Amino acid sequence: MRPVLLVDVDGPLNPSATKPYRRPEGYETRRLMTPRWEAAERRRLNAWGLPHKSAKPLRVWLNPTHGSALAALPFDLVWATTWEEEANTFLAPLLGLPALPVIVWPDPRPQPDGGVFWKTPKVVAWARGRPFAWVGDRITDADRAWVQAHHHGPTLLHHVDPKTGLTANDFVVLTDWARRMG
Repeated sequence: MRPVLLVDVDGPLNPSATKPYRRPEGYETRRLMTPRWEAAERRRLNAWGLPHKSAKPLRVWLNPTHGSALAALPFDLVWATTWEEEANTFLAPLLGLPALPVIVWPDPRPQPDGGVFWKTPKVVAWARGRPFAWVGDRITDADRAWVQAHHHGPTLLHHVDPKTGLTANDFVVLTDWARRMG
Protein backbone atom coordinates (compact mmCIF):
# COMPACT_ATOMS: atom_id res chain seq x y z
CA MET A 1 0.00 0.00 0.00
CA ARG A 2 1.38 3.39 -1.01
CA PRO A 3 1.64 6.12 1.60
CA VAL A 4 -0.76 9.05 1.45
CA LEU A 5 0.30 12.62 0.76
CA LEU A 6 -2.00 15.10 2.46
CA VAL A 7 -1.88 18.35 0.48
CA ASP A 8 -2.79 21.72 1.93
CA VAL A 9 -3.49 24.51 -0.55
CA ASP A 10 -2.85 27.87 1.09
CA GLY A 11 0.85 27.96 1.84
CA PRO A 12 2.14 24.93 -0.12
CA LEU A 13 0.31 25.37 -3.46
CA ASN A 14 -0.77 28.99 -3.08
CA PRO A 15 2.09 30.90 -1.42
CA SER A 16 -0.36 33.05 0.51
CA ALA A 17 2.17 34.77 2.81
CA THR A 18 3.97 36.41 -0.11
CA LYS A 19 3.51 40.13 -0.52
CA PRO A 20 0.63 40.86 -2.94
CA TYR A 21 2.96 42.42 -5.51
CA ARG A 22 5.65 39.70 -5.31
CA ARG A 23 4.30 36.65 -7.11
CA PRO A 24 6.94 33.89 -6.86
CA GLU A 25 8.67 32.85 -10.06
CA GLY A 26 6.82 30.13 -11.97
CA TYR A 27 3.43 30.98 -10.48
CA GLU A 28 0.39 32.27 -12.34
CA THR A 29 -2.31 34.51 -10.91
CA ARG A 30 -5.83 33.12 -10.85
CA ARG A 31 -8.93 34.95 -9.65
CA LEU A 32 -11.47 32.49 -8.28
CA MET A 33 -14.97 33.00 -6.95
CA THR A 34 -15.76 29.86 -5.01
CA PRO A 35 -19.12 29.61 -3.23
CA ARG A 36 -17.41 29.63 0.17
CA TRP A 37 -15.30 32.67 -0.71
CA GLU A 38 -18.29 34.53 -2.15
CA ALA A 39 -20.32 33.86 1.01
CA ALA A 40 -17.48 35.15 3.19
CA GLU A 41 -17.12 38.25 1.01
CA ARG A 42 -20.90 38.85 1.19
CA ARG A 43 -20.77 38.67 5.01
CA ARG A 44 -17.82 41.08 5.08
CA LEU A 45 -19.49 43.56 2.72
CA ASN A 46 -22.76 43.40 4.66
CA ALA A 47 -20.91 44.01 7.95
CA TRP A 48 -19.30 47.08 6.38
CA GLY A 49 -22.71 48.35 5.27
CA LEU A 50 -21.97 47.67 1.58
CA PRO A 51 -24.53 44.99 0.65
CA HIS A 52 -24.78 46.14 -2.99
CA LYS A 53 -21.05 46.13 -3.69
CA SER A 54 -19.70 43.26 -5.82
CA ALA A 55 -17.63 40.61 -4.09
CA LYS A 56 -14.01 40.49 -5.24
CA PRO A 57 -12.68 37.13 -6.40
CA LEU A 58 -9.95 35.47 -4.37
CA ARG A 59 -6.45 35.91 -5.77
CA VAL A 60 -4.66 32.57 -5.91
CA TRP A 61 -1.14 31.94 -7.16
CA LEU A 62 -0.58 28.49 -8.62
CA ASN A 63 2.44 26.93 -10.27
CA PRO A 64 1.09 24.90 -13.22
CA THR A 65 3.97 22.39 -12.91
CA HIS A 66 2.93 21.37 -9.41
CA GLY A 67 0.07 19.18 -10.58
CA SER A 68 2.25 16.86 -12.65
CA ALA A 69 4.99 16.95 -9.99
CA LEU A 70 2.50 15.88 -7.31
CA ALA A 71 1.00 13.19 -9.55
CA ALA A 72 4.48 11.78 -10.21
CA LEU A 73 5.20 11.28 -6.51
CA PRO A 74 4.87 7.73 -5.13
CA PHE A 75 1.85 8.65 -3.00
CA ASP A 76 -1.92 8.54 -3.06
CA LEU A 77 -2.90 12.22 -3.01
CA VAL A 78 -5.54 13.63 -0.66
CA TRP A 79 -6.67 17.22 -0.14
CA ALA A 80 -6.06 18.37 3.47
CA THR A 81 -7.23 21.92 2.96
CA THR A 82 -10.01 24.20 4.16
CA TRP A 83 -10.93 24.43 0.48
CA GLU A 84 -12.33 20.91 0.97
CA GLU A 85 -14.32 19.81 -2.13
CA GLU A 86 -13.80 23.22 -3.75
CA ALA A 87 -10.17 22.15 -4.28
CA ASN A 88 -11.46 19.51 -6.71
CA THR A 89 -13.85 21.91 -8.43
CA PHE A 90 -11.58 24.95 -8.75
CA LEU A 91 -7.93 23.91 -8.30
CA ALA A 92 -7.51 20.35 -9.56
CA PRO A 93 -8.46 21.30 -13.16
CA LEU A 94 -6.01 24.23 -13.12
CA LEU A 95 -3.23 21.91 -11.92
CA GLY A 96 -4.11 19.00 -14.19
CA LEU A 97 -5.03 16.76 -11.27
CA PRO A 98 -7.97 14.38 -11.09
CA ALA A 99 -10.54 14.76 -8.34
CA LEU A 100 -8.88 13.69 -5.10
CA PRO A 101 -10.27 12.40 -1.81
CA VAL A 102 -10.91 15.23 0.64
CA ILE A 103 -10.61 15.46 4.42
CA VAL A 104 -13.73 17.23 5.66
CA TRP A 105 -13.05 19.50 8.62
CA PRO A 106 -15.32 20.06 11.60
CA ASP A 107 -17.18 23.34 11.95
CA PRO A 108 -16.59 25.09 14.25
CA ARG A 109 -12.86 24.42 14.27
CA PRO A 110 -11.62 22.62 17.42
CA GLN A 111 -8.94 24.23 19.55
CA PRO A 112 -6.45 21.56 20.71
CA ASP A 113 -4.12 22.26 23.62
CA GLY A 114 -0.37 22.73 23.64
CA GLY A 115 0.01 24.70 20.43
CA VAL A 116 -1.22 21.81 18.26
CA PHE A 117 -2.72 22.98 14.96
CA TRP A 118 -6.47 22.35 14.83
CA LYS A 119 -6.15 20.09 11.76
CA THR A 120 -3.67 17.70 13.39
CA PRO A 121 -6.06 15.48 15.44
CA LYS A 122 -8.42 15.16 12.47
CA VAL A 123 -5.53 14.20 10.15
CA VAL A 124 -4.47 11.43 12.53
CA ALA A 125 -8.05 10.18 12.92
CA TRP A 126 -8.49 10.20 9.14
CA ALA A 127 -5.22 8.29 8.50
CA ARG A 128 -6.10 5.42 10.90
CA GLY A 129 -2.51 4.22 11.16
CA ARG A 130 -1.76 4.42 7.43
CA PRO A 131 1.66 5.91 6.54
CA PHE A 132 1.27 9.53 5.51
CA ALA A 133 3.19 12.65 4.68
CA TRP A 134 1.55 16.03 5.17
CA VAL A 135 2.65 19.27 3.54
CA GLY A 136 1.43 22.40 5.25
CA ASP A 137 2.52 25.84 6.34
CA ARG A 138 1.23 25.63 9.92
CA ILE A 139 3.01 22.42 10.98
CA THR A 140 5.19 22.80 14.09
CA ASP A 141 7.15 20.62 16.50
CA ALA A 142 4.02 20.49 18.71
CA ASP A 143 2.16 18.83 15.83
CA ARG A 144 4.99 16.37 15.21
CA ALA A 145 5.02 15.39 18.90
CA TRP A 146 1.23 15.02 18.95
CA VAL A 147 1.25 12.83 15.85
CA GLN A 148 4.08 10.69 17.20
CA ALA A 149 2.09 10.10 20.40
CA HIS A 150 -1.23 9.36 18.66
CA HIS A 151 -0.47 7.80 15.25
CA HIS A 152 0.78 4.23 14.99
CA GLY A 153 2.43 4.37 11.60
CA PRO A 154 5.19 6.21 9.73
CA THR A 155 4.66 9.93 9.18
CA LEU A 156 6.37 12.93 7.68
CA LEU A 157 4.99 16.30 8.70
CA HIS A 158 6.72 18.65 6.27
CA HIS A 159 6.53 22.39 6.80
CA VAL A 160 6.36 24.45 3.60
CA ASP A 161 7.27 28.12 3.68
CA PRO A 162 4.07 30.03 2.76
CA LYS A 163 6.20 32.74 1.14
CA THR A 164 7.63 30.35 -1.46
CA GLY A 165 5.18 27.46 -1.69
CA LEU A 166 6.41 24.01 -2.68
CA THR A 167 9.95 24.01 -4.05
CA ALA A 168 12.06 21.43 -5.87
CA ASN A 169 13.69 20.59 -2.52
CA ASP A 170 10.29 19.82 -0.98
CA PHE A 171 9.60 17.33 -3.78
CA VAL A 172 12.99 15.67 -3.15
CA VAL A 173 12.21 15.33 0.58
CA LEU A 174 8.81 13.79 -0.19
CA THR A 175 10.20 11.38 -2.78
CA ASP A 176 13.02 10.24 -0.49
CA TRP A 177 10.64 9.64 2.41
CA ALA A 178 8.18 7.66 0.27
CA ARG A 179 10.98 5.50 -1.14
CA ARG A 180 12.15 4.68 2.37
CA MET A 181 8.60 3.51 3.10
CA GLY A 182 9.14 0.97 0.44
